[in-house]
Amino acid sequence: MALFDLKTLNSALEELQTERGISRDSVIDALATALAAAYRREYGKRGQIIRATFNPETGDMEFRQAKIVVDNTLVRKEDEEQTSDEDHRSRFNPEQHIMIEDARRIKRDAGLDEEISFPLETREDFGRIAAQAAKQVIMQKVREAERASIIEEYGEREGEIVTGHVQRFERGNLFVDLGRATAILPYDEQIPGERYRQGERVRALLLRVDEGVRGTFIRLSRSHPRFLTKLFETEVPEMASGVVEVKGIVREPGSRAKIAVHSTDDHVDPVGALVGQRGVRGAVVTSELGGEKIDVVEWSEVAADYVKEALKPAQVLSLELHEDENRAEVMVAEDQLSLAIGRGGQNVRLAARLTGWKIDIRSAGGETVSSEKIAEEKPVQSTEVENVSAEENALDEAKQDIAGDDDEAKDTGEENLEPQAQDRDVASEEVEEQQEEESEDKEKDAQ
Repeated sequence: MALFDLKTLNSALEELQTERGISRDSVIDALATALAAAYRREYGKRGQIIRATFNPETGDMEFRQAKIVVDNTLVRKEDEEQTSDEDHRSRFNPEQHIMIEDARRIKRDAGLDEEISFPLETREDFGRIAAQAAKQVIMQKVREAERASIIEEYGEREGEIVTGHVQRFERGNLFVDLGRATAILPYDEQIPGERYRQGERVRALLLRVDEGVRGTFIRLSRSHPRFLTKLFETEVPEMASGVVEVKGIVREPGSRAKIAVHSTDDHVDPVGALVGQRGVRGAVVTSELGGEKIDVVEWSEVAADYVKEALKPAQVLSLELHEDENRAEVMVAEDQLSLAIGRGGQNVRLAARLTGWKIDIRSAGGETVSSEKIAEEKPVQSTEVENVSAEENALDEAKQDIAGDDDEAKDTGEENLEPQAQDRDVASEEVEEQQEEESEDKEKDAQ
């Protein structure tokens, strides 16, 4: 009687290979290891090294005992005590070791640390405990094979865009189902202000694959600058072919980004290639990023020209570089000052990060703004998941309270109205009062 139903076994092997990407040989090796563990537990002796082979086509099994070839430099005799602390030899075990003189009687060219195997009686009936041990070994080996398969597949895709579906949320972190594996999109790698629904399709950059004790972790990012680069590569053939190169990129995710590009072909406009006809290419990327504004500027080897480009859309009147201080003084027109600085100093701050120069902006009227001062005044966003989640929970509770107040207003008939609507209501009430007063006066005159 065969120990396995070969038809069912081969069907399971095919299914594991198709759905989980675990090779057939890996599962057969796991099965052989499990059979060896079950045999050792049921029929073996303590310390024995059991090897097993299994043929999935015929169902034949073979068990062998392995012994390691040793000499007196590697082991000490069973009755021999340890001579000193520097004596690191292990004690001779006849179930594990075979002396080199005896090994060469079996195999003439046997060497130290080589394995010599001896056939064992084949068994097919194992007890419950041995079967349970075999099951655990198989599950462990399959998990290891699956982990190796995931690392091999997704490890090669680091730095690429992957697509998945939102699976669940945990303490601000987003878990994304990629099909064969589950990835994590941490809170600090998400674009601020974005909200996701369960089952929603999401695209992100595969940042890295980490292998830990508890399993394999695939880390995603939507706030990384490389995500913006990869999005443009999918939309711009000139970038994918290498004609247009990205020389620098800075982002404040969800708000604004600046990307400096250069063309290796004089006949190709790098800025126009990224923006696209009527801004179509740039609009697609902006839409994917939730409306994040993107400034595409042309990179230049000349520092002065590069700084001018980085400050766009503001127009620069004059520029002076102080290389010893790595500082650039920029003069702009009075009506261009707010545009050069940007909302909250965002434009000059991003330009300084992109070029690596400290930028001081002066208007024709004499007002001066420094990028260093703006960077210091900019509040730092918290990246601690628990703290941010707590703030979000408090905000959600506040929104619920506000929604509850609106519901109460609806119940009492005092629903909040827009100012224009309130004005219209007041005006209509005044007209009605005037009409009532006129009708009362007419009644009095008639009497």
